[in-house]
Amino acid sequence: MTRHSPTAKARSAAAARVSRRDPGDQWRHDNVGRLLNNAVSRFESRVLQLMSQSGHPQARISHISLTRNLDLNGTRVSALARRAGMTKQAMGELVSQCSTLRLVVTSADPSDKRARLVQFTPEGLQWLEAFRQAVDRAEHEMRDEVGGMSMDVLRGALALYGVGFDTLSSKTPT
Repeated sequence: MTRHSPTAKARSAAAARVSRRDPGDQWRHDNVGRLLNNAVSRFESRVLQLMSQSGHPQARISHISLTRNLDLNGTRVSALARRAGMTKQAMGELVSQCSTLRLVVTSADPSDKRARLVQFTPEGLQWLEAFRQAVDRAEHEMRDEVGGMSMDVLRGALALYGVGFDTLSSKTPT
């Protein structure tokens, strides 16, 4: 099995960069948010690599925002935008891109003809299955690298910390 972890040379170069940083500035590079962002970037890059290898080279990071938030029975553009933390206009552009790729279709929402409902196409459902397989494999590789117990603790801690995020992120400031 091919390892996808950084090489010893890459780790050494990263450690050298860290050691040259101003100690008073270390917090910007070593805080939990930065570490999470680095891990998410690495994970999503691996998922996209696997998607490309499985015959979906058109997959982009932005498509993940749609894939993660689109319900199987369809979702309004406004709800997709809220869930993804994007403007309606930006989500509309993303939906348009995915529509061009024949992953989704839009139609009038039966409960409100002014709203647009986004749904996966049959090709989109195949893409979604390839995405699921890529995520599963990337998670398995991560588990192999960090260890099963660490992965279980990480998943539990992130799930606990993320509880209620949808509620918090949908509130508007007063």
